[in-house]
Amino acid sequence: MLRGIRGVLSFIAAATERGGRLFEKLKAEIDSIMERDPAARSRWEVYFLYSGFKAGIEIHPGATIGKGLFIDHGMGVVIGETAEIGDNCTLYQNVTLGGTGKDTGKRHPTLGNNVLVGSGAKVLGPFRVGDNARIAAGAVVLSEVPDNATAVGVPAKIVRVNGVKPTPCRELDQIHVTDPVALKIAQLECQVEQLRRAVAKLSDEKKE
Repeated sequence: MLRGIRGVLSFIAAATERGGRLFEKLKAEIDSIMERDPAARSRWEVYFLYSGFKAGIEIHPGATIGKGLFIDHGMGVVIGETAEIGDNCTLYQNVTLGGTGKDTGKRHPTLGNNVLVGSGAKVLGPFRVGDNARIAAGAVVLSEVPDNATAVGVPAKIVRVNGVKPTPCRELDQIHVTDPVALKIAQLECQVEQLRRAVAKLSDEKKE
C-alpha cells in the first residue's frame, strides 16, 4: 500500500512539474505578443481573442517553428511542410511561406530569428531569410535575403542592409544575390570607385 501511495505522489509531482513548464512556455508566448503588438491591452485579451495565438491557421504539422512566433491578424496565413521559422518572428495576415512547385524535398523557406514578414507577402522557395530581416507588405520573395536586410517589391529587391541603402553607383543584381558577403563586396567596390573619382577630381583641380 505504501508503494502505491508513493507511486501516486510521484505521478502528481511529475504532472505538476510538466504543468509548470507548460505554464512558463504559455506565459513566454503571451509576453512576446505583448511586447510587439501595441494594440494588445492585456494578457487575457491575447489568450482568449487572438486567433493567431491559437494556431487555427493553415500550418502544416511538418513545419518547424521556434519560440515566440507572433501571427498578427492570422487570416489567410499559410506555412508549408518544410518551412522553418526561427525565434521571435512576426507574420501578418495573408502571409505565405510556400513553394514554387519546382522543388522537391526541402521546398519552403527558412526564416532566421527576429524576422518580420508584412501583410500579403509571399516567400516562395527553399532559401533562407536572414536574422532580423524585414519583408515588406505585398512583396514576393524568390531568393535569399541577407541578415539585417529589407526586401521590397515584386519580385523583391534588397533596398536596405543594416539600415543603409545599397550604393547606386553601379547596378547590382539584387534579385539573385544569394550571398550577403558578395553583396557587401559589391558595395565596397562601389565605394572604392567613388573615392577614386573624388581623388582624380581633386588632382585635376590642383593642377589647374
